[in-house]
Amino acid sequence: MMGDAIIYLTLFSNAFIAATLLPAFSELAFAALLTKGQYSPFLLFLAVTSGNILGACVNWWLGMRLHDFQTKRWFPFTPAQIDKASNQFARYGVWSLLFAWLPVIGDPLTLIAGVLNTRFSLFLVLVGFGKAIRYAAIWALFYMGTL
Repeated sequence: MMGDAIIYLTLFSNAFIAATLLPAFSELAFAALLTKGQYSPFLLFLAVTSGNILGACVNWWLGMRLHDFQTKRWFPFTPAQIDKASNQFARYGVWSLLFAWLPVIGDPLTLIAGVLNTRFSLFLVLVGFGKAIRYAAIWALFYMGTL
């Protein structure tokens, strides 16, 4: 039982990191754990989704404080990434947050949402929905036998 909890916590942490500072492959970790068949798929889904959403919330918070942090060496986004995400956000508006799960552009979008003072409750619903759909799709592909 304790070993299972460590697996879920590790997946949560991996997904959190994947949404914030360091490259991590939460989709691969999730799929690999599903493949093992030893763990509750629902708990794996909850761990990976909640970790990734919480990581996106950290990005939103960093965006709210961008001027305090963007000159720090550890700051996770380049000016080019911020510009690209700003243009995407300006073009598609708050609905672009549904695509926060996409590689490369998704994480900077969550930062820009903070910069532009997007209401947190709306941010959480849109980002949470998009990220949950991504992991649900991986789960569904696994059960259809395509993973």
